Amino acid sequence: MVTRLKMTKFSTSKLGIRDILDIGPESFSEINPQDEEDLPWTFLRRLMALNNSARNPHFKEVVENPEEDIYGDFDDEEECLNEPVHPYDILCCVLHSSDHFLQQEIIIKMATCQFAVPLLLPDGHGLGCTLMLWAMRNIVKRWSTLTLAESRRFIEKNLVEISMPVFSFVKLGKNKLSKSKILNYILSQSHQFNNFFLHEDMEGGNVQRKLSNGLVEITWYFPIGRESSDIFPEPIAVANLRGDVKSSLTQFRFLSRVSSAVFVFFENITDSDYKFLSSGEKPEETLFFVISSSGDRSVDKEKLNYLKKLNITQKNAIRRDKSSNETQIVKKLQYMINNFIKNSCKRVKLEDMSGEAIELGIKVDEVNKECQKAKQRAIEITQEIGNVVEYKGRTMKLQGPLWKELSQLEKEFCRMKKQGSKNAEEYRCYLKKRHSELYQEQHKHNLPEGMEKFLSAMTQLSCTEKQYFLKWMKFMLDSLSRDNLSSLHSKYQEEYSRGANTELKQIDQLISESSLGVEHFLRELGQFYESECSLVKEKKIKPNQRKFSKLPKIAADLLMNGFPLELVDGDASNIPLQWVTDILNELDTKTGNKWKMRVITVLGVQSTGKSTLLNTMFGLQFSVSSGRCTRGAFMTLIKVKETFQAELGCEFILVIDTEGLKAPELASLEDSYEHDNELATLVVGLSDITIINMAMENIVEMRDTMQIVAHAFLRMKETGKKPVCQFIHHNCSDVSTHEKNMRDRVKLLEQLNEMTKVAAKMERKSGVTAFSDIMTYDHEKANWYIPGLWHGVPPMASINTGYSENAYLLKARLFELLKGNTIVQRPQTIGELIIWIKSLWNAVKHEKFIFAFKNSLVAEAYDQLSIKYSGWEWNFRKKIHHWFSNAETEIKNLTDKDLKPETCTSLKAKISEIIQTEELNMLKLIENYYKQENGNVHLIERYREEFLGSVKCLRQELDNSVFNRIDEIIYFKKSKNQLQSIQSKYQKIMEDKITGLVEQCRKQKRGQGDQAMKGMFENMWKKTISGFPKSQIEKRNISQEMLGQLIKDMDHKGAVINEKLLNVKCLSDYSKKTFQMDKNYISANWNPVTILKEFFTSSSYYKIEELGASLVRRCGDYVAEKIRTQDGYDVTYCHELLNIINKRFRDEDVIDLPITHLFELDIKLVILGSASVRFQVKHNKFVEDNDPLPCLERLKPHYLANFTNTFLFETKPFQSKAKYFCDFCLKPALVEYINKHLGKAIIDHTVESGSFKEFSSKRHFQFAMLKKLLEERDFGQYLEYINRYERFVKTWIARDFIKEFCKRLNNELIISKNNIHVILFQMKEDIQQFSPALQQYLGETEKQIVANIKGTSFESVLSKVPLNPVESLLKSASGNDHKEHRASSHRPKGLAKCTWKLGGSLAISICSTDIDTDLFFSTQMEESSDYWKFILKEFNRQFADAYVAETAKLPEDWKDTTVEDALKSLEETFYMK
Repeated sequence: MVTRLKMTKFSTSKLGIRDILDIGPESFSEINPQDEEDLPWTFLRRLMALNNSARNPHFKEVVENPEEDIYGDFDDEEECLNEPVHPYDILCCVLHSSDHFLQQEIIIKMATCQFAVPLLLPDGHGLGCTLMLWAMRNIVKRWSTLTLAESRRFIEKNLVEISMPVFSFVKLGKNKLSKSKILNYILSQSHQFNNFFLHEDMEGGNVQRKLSNGLVEITWYFPIGRESSDIFPEPIAVANLRGDVKSSLTQFRFLSRVSSAVFVFFENITDSDYKFLSSGEKPEETLFFVISSSGDRSVDKEKLNYLKKLNITQKNAIRRDKSSNETQIVKKLQYMINNFIKNSCKRVKLEDMSGEAIELGIKVDEVNKECQKAKQRAIEITQEIGNVVEYKGRTMKLQGPLWKELSQLEKEFCRMKKQGSKNAEEYRCYLKKRHSELYQEQHKHNLPEGMEKFLSAMTQLSCTEKQYFLKWMKFMLDSLSRDNLSSLHSKYQEEYSRGANTELKQIDQLISESSLGVEHFLRELGQFYESECSLVKEKKIKPNQRKFSKLPKIAADLLMNGFPLELVDGDASNIPLQWVTDILNELDTKTGNKWKMRVITVLGVQSTGKSTLLNTMFGLQFSVSSGRCTRGAFMTLIKVKETFQAELGCEFILVIDTEGLKAPELASLEDSYEHDNELATLVVGLSDITIINMAMENIVEMRDTMQIVAHAFLRMKETGKKPVCQFIHHNCSDVSTHEKNMRDRVKLLEQLNEMTKVAAKMERKSGVTAFSDIMTYDHEKANWYIPGLWHGVPPMASINTGYSENAYLLKARLFELLKGNTIVQRPQTIGELIIWIKSLWNAVKHEKFIFAFKNSLVAEAYDQLSIKYSGWEWNFRKKIHHWFSNAETEIKNLTDKDLKPETCTSLKAKISEIIQTEELNMLKLIENYYKQENGNVHLIERYREEFLGSVKCLRQELDNSVFNRIDEIIYFKKSKNQLQSIQSKYQKIMEDKITGLVEQCRKQKRGQGDQAMKGMFENMWKKTISGFPKSQIEKRNISQEMLGQLIKDMDHKGAVINEKLLNVKCLSDYSKKTFQMDKNYISANWNPVTILKEFFTSSSYYKIEELGASLVRRCGDYVAEKIRTQDGYDVTYCHELLNIINKRFRDEDVIDLPITHLFELDIKLVILGSASVRFQVKHNKFVEDNDPLPCLERLKPHYLANFTNTFLFETKPFQSKAKYFCDFCLKPALVEYINKHLGKAIIDHTVESGSFKEFSSKRHFQFAMLKKLLEERDFGQYLEYINRYERFVKTWIARDFIKEFCKRLNNELIISKNNIHVILFQMKEDIQQFSPALQQYLGETEKQIVANIKGTSFESVLSKVPLNPVESLLKSASGNDHKEHRASSHRPKGLAKCTWKLGGSLAISICSTDIDTDLFFSTQMEESSDYWKFILKEFNRQFADAYVAETAKLPEDWKDTTVEDALKSLEETFYMK
């Protein structure tokens, strides 16, 4: 049979639980067996899903020939060629092929389905059998007797420990009366029938057995304590031997010894039967006979003779003749069994049967070396346990009050709710110190003996022994917990009846603490590990002194083997983060750091069957009995088969089971709703699919659940995660439920919308009005109606087929969702799961979801897009810069004739089209980026509009910038053209004079070197110049023009301001003044609270001072940018300066500052005063450079050289002309070209060289900068960074990141027409003679340019380039918002000049937090980072001296902060680990 079913390969390498639970396509696709080898697997899959059809996994019958001859011969003996397989043969084959742990799982599932289970399993080759004691160890039963029911009490025990009568039923020879069918009737109530035993009238029951003859099955009856419905008043066991008893003598002997009575079914008795019955295997008083009539009188008569010889009386025999039916037989048997029970018959425990079995040579499954060794280890631990509460207090001290106080401290450290009037940092230091003390106190405890034994077993036992050990521990601990709880419940009822409220509270507390399982031992080890890790971090113990470093590896092995591990400690409502993350890290290491996962979680009200549903769908082992509901959250792994990994996209599924929401034991607690919200937020945040369990009959609980769920999903919208939600409505069994509940689903959606609005209001989130705003919800496909688990009343109820079938359909839907595109986020790695656990729990502790949720995955995803965006933005800017450079060259090379009015319009139209094309291209790139499946883009969905908006802002910026520059260049070009026209006219006159002079000299034959010739040139030049008008350009008074614009800008600010402006005679008088803060800049119109706050902190004073300084810097940068251009002054420059200042005053962070108009006037006077002087210099230089007469005077030496060379170098005049061309035409053009393209080339080089990452995002940039500062530890640099951030950054970029200049030059040059004219003047030689001379001087010109650049400071070089690389890289590194700097890591206020006025010392409270008293509103509390703690500690005196204050009074723990702590803090702040 084993060969036939193709299970021979499992005869040595047994099937394990993981082989059955691993996820594959067959796990959720209902496939009927196609051939015999499918039968065992179909049986197992159905059984794991608690499907009642598991025992009959046969092929669907197909009637191939409906016209078959019904008159053919009946041949009962002829064996059909395609004879099917008996279900019990399949069962025996599967059990023989399974290891002991899978056998145990099979038996518990069979018992749950109310199937009879194997008691004695035949070996299959007729040589013996095995008592399946270990396989039944996991079965727990709960019942009540009539006496107990009166007080509404019950008994719950492990099945093998229950002492009960056993009634065995065997068959002798052939019998028309079905023994198994009769037994089913005996054990079933009329209204609740169960097929405990398979019989011939059931599917597959009439098939000939090949492997299962000699199988002894056993089942039980348990009463509920109702006389009207109980068949038997106490539990009984019923054993059923399969096959003829004569063929299974060993089994019969065993049953005879352990049974209260043995019932033999027979129809005929032969001599051999007589000999067998008279052999004395069973005492006559416990041997009973059920005799059926054969229908043959002679045979029946002979049968009666044999009965007389056996001394069988009417008392121990039941006859079935023609006058009686099966019902009467059942009644008589039930009566006889009840009589046995009343007469105190023999009772036996299943675990005590092993002695009898061994005596008879029957093997016992748990009698093996590994199992017994593990059992002994477990006994050594559990025998010390009497009272569970006392034992936990004695042996598990770390997870008691110490751990609970630590958990409360962690949340208080984040929330600061009990701070009162204490200084925030000092209170934090107190909490931190207490936190450390608690860990030290934990670490002082030695490992108790019980924990030592547990740890010893976990480290020393083999893998199989360890599995046995954990099972034994579970059985024994569950048993102890049940006994303790039973006693406490009884005591509770007694005290309740007496009305003793005080005692009730004490007992209630004891009940909640009386749970004891393996998870408590692991939790205690986790606490030892946590405390040790904490002390290692604090350097109180050395790493080589660690004792528990290998614990995470042990726990990771358990998780790999399917053992549920605690994620959230439900007793302390906390996550031992170090313990959990290190376990997951070990798991990651074991799986090669490559495994990806999907996460499925369940939420719901307590006792709605969450654990049962998960166990049913996935065959898991979450605790569902033992009187212990799930507390906290547990996680378990299910591996995905290799053949299915590609389709599912992951290697395993992580399933998280949670404690029930709205738990009665937590209802009285003030923060119970908060506790539920925290748990829901965590598990929803971790999950890909969240199952919401609800009981339809409890509308109030449904509503409460909806509100908690709405909060959790609203928060997840902010994190970027979008788990799929499936609502499970339990206890809905009507076939029309889905259709009838259409209205209910609509109502549910209305409730969800209502709860979402409430949650959004509580979370201060605007714009959320419906559940669909926070997740995709299809009310048709996301709601499941599942019947109740039990068909009837437990403990004798069978599994409801509808439950298992609907659970199966739900499972199929879940995997359909996982395979499809419904889930936004991609499968996560273990490393990413760790990050999510840390960040979500940190956010839970801080209560800061809507305000500031972020983790390294979000930061990395944002950075990846920022890097891409920076590249796209630079390409955009580069194209526009390249076009504009060409356009500028084109404009500057145009003559006055070519510079037409439509030139400007045409250029603007071209660039507008290019900008629009590039904008659309960039928008498309962003949209395509969000469509990709990798990179965690779903986490930054909320930033999509930010990036799209940045593109539009960029387009607007470039539009305005280029259009203004085109107008500006054309304006100045027109002015220059007019001047150049005059200059050209002057040059023509002068050249005519020089030509005449040359001719005159030649006629007079004056020789070379004649000084008189130079004198004649000087006379001619002076005479000609005197005939030209003196000046063609009017010099402007820039200071007065700008003052006039300022007066217009401030004319609505009041009489005092106007009066002061009238007293300003010259704006340039303010050029040497620097901005100095004045108390008159602060408005006195404050409320008392603000005045008091300012008195203590001077925060507004320093903010206004910094505002003034930043405006001076920003406007100075604008002026410097304009100075770099070679054009004159434009009136728009002053307008733009005023616009920069006015726009800054309208920003949110400035508009609420108490600023007076006097501050606005003074800051504008300082800025415009300084600018007016620089613009005046620029204007004067423009006049000097472009006035025709000075320009002509500058050409005089060249004309003189030209004149003299005519006579000195008559043979080779082109050599001097070539030199002149290189020096005065080509060299200036090359220098201008270099300046124009140098900025772009530097940025391109920075990007291509790999240095760009530091500038690709604000996060990378600030991290690199602060790390460099930490390495150098220069106080002056820190002072500059804190108080003059932008100036510091620009200097830092120029100093540390830009390493070399552009190395290539193109040929797009702007060469002065007037200078070229000088060269061509008097040049009559062939141009081909000029070229060699020109090449001779080109190399020299290049060397001169390179030497000049090398000999010039970098700042001087950058001051001449129109596209400043420092400014461009700073824009890239500042992020998309381009707002004022805000530190990502919180620093003490004292670093920014903040002092306490009462003491005059530097403040240590952080930038984002003000005094937290009832008088002041406080923003989200945070702690100063260790980075800035270290800096203030290191430079406390220097900062105090610089700010003219007393040194800060540092908390004690700040003094212990090291440079390593500072660097670690920096890495954590910027997610750089």
